[in-house]
Amino acid sequence: MHVEHLLQDETLGLHLLWAEHALLERRISGVTVTDLEDPARFVRPGEVVLSGLVWWTPEGGRDKADRFVAGLRDADAAVLLAGEETHGAVPGELIEACARHGIPLAAVPTDVMFRAVTDTVYLQQWGELSRHHALPESARARLSRLLAQDAGPDAVVAAAFAHLGRAVVAQVLTPAGRTVAATEGGGGLSAPEAAALLADGTGTTLPVDADAVSPYERWYLYLPDPGAAPPRMLREVAEILARCQETWFRRRAAEHRAADGLGALLVAPGAEPARLAAALRACGLPAEGPYRVITADTGARRPGAAVGALAEAAAHAGTGPAAVGHLPDGTAFAVVHGTADVMSEAWPLVAACEPSVPLHGGSGRSAAGPQGLAGALAEARYALESARNTAPDASVLSDATSLTSLDRLLTGVPSEVRAVYSRTVLGPLIDDASPSGAPLLETLKTFLACDGSWARTAEALHLHVNTVHYRIRRVEHFTGRDLSRLADRLDLWAALLCHADPGEGTAPAVRPGRPSTARTR
Repeated sequence: MHVEHLLQDETLGLHLLWAEHALLERRISGVTVTDLEDPARFVRPGEVVLSGLVWWTPEGGRDKADRFVAGLRDADAAVLLAGEETHGAVPGELIEACARHGIPLAAVPTDVMFRAVTDTVYLQQWGELSRHHALPESARARLSRLLAQDAGPDAVVAAAFAHLGRAVVAQVLTPAGRTVAATEGGGGLSAPEAAALLADGTGTTLPVDADAVSPYERWYLYLPDPGAAPPRMLREVAEILARCQETWFRRRAAEHRAADGLGALLVAPGAEPARLAAALRACGLPAEGPYRVITADTGARRPGAAVGALAEAAAHAGTGPAAVGHLPDGTAFAVVHGTADVMSEAWPLVAACEPSVPLHGGSGRSAAGPQGLAGALAEARYALESARNTAPDASVLSDATSLTSLDRLLTGVPSEVRAVYSRTVLGPLIDDASPSGAPLLETLKTFLACDGSWARTAEALHLHVNTVHYRIRRVEHFTGRDLSRLADRLDLWAALLCHADPGEGTAPAVRPGRPSTARTR
């Protein structure tokens, strides 16, 4: 179907406002309905874009029109169909913008529903391809109408197999094993079982190739019986499901934007309670706690994918509404209602979707109410840093409440800060150019591990006790610390932990034993 065919359909009554003849010969790939000011992210090449022009206002109208149409040009849209109902007519600024950017423009009369345009496009497309598809015309028409009504995957899957006259077990699964939709009798699999079936290649599995969907949230059409439906029909159903998921993904983008607003409030000092309550409502979260906050990061190997991973993990938990978005610094975060540890069980399954990408996460204590969310977020971010530092190449979900020792606590300190602290406190002891640094450092490690016992330190290092005394005095000289003082011992022990690899602690010659009463003097 070409643009000119759509404009010539008398049942729609579209009024062409601007176009060049060559542009009218463009083939149509689908339809997108949007009133976003910047639609580029959600429009596929060759699509018809339907807009009610809610985004346009007379104030700054020329600039708004130019941004909107420039987005359509960048996305390679085929034609813009602008509804006349909102403003009574299509604004002249929009017509001029379409002419500047080379986007055909037609007006949709107030008595024509956008759904009529959508149905026309999809029915025409499927009619043209009917020779190459296995779905009967009636089933294809029903699925077209379901897509136009923004029906969910459950309705699409049920309708896709209804015409076969027999019960077909089919499921739509994520790679982490979550059941998105299923025909009657197709549910009941646990997430680990479903993930194992997808990995083993048992039955028939077809990928649902939707655009812009993260690898953690992609869908698969799965049938345990390979002979339950013709392969051509399954491919066609998978293509329809892809359109269904793209619609769902565009709708969820608005939810992510609301969550971004909540995240900006949580990191800003002194957020007003009224604004925080409004942000929670916009995200669909209850006004009263408790809440859990989780942060996540996929690093440089898969930038930006952590939001999809968190959304999938939250969906696995199934505890109710969750806000998933980005903090102002780009860190992915989620706010989930409830006190349960909703992520730990799903985390390995979600991380396995991209085994080559470390999925790091952090969580903290539950927040009793909205005013505790900022603190819970701070804990979750610290735990995330600990996960990154402790296991940079593995997928780890770290809980701030598990940081119960000094070495675990320090893993949440950024590596740059740890390095500065260890260099400042230990000084020449970690200077590779200093020949005495290594033995003094080893003596300090062992001395602290032996609770300040001269005799045990000498025994562990096979040294005379006088040599240990001499070395400790040199350590005190270089560091400016007094090892007879508990505070100075703690400073030096923390510096040694910061100097070691994160999560490994130091490697003392002797592990701490019974508390010793020996003194350094």
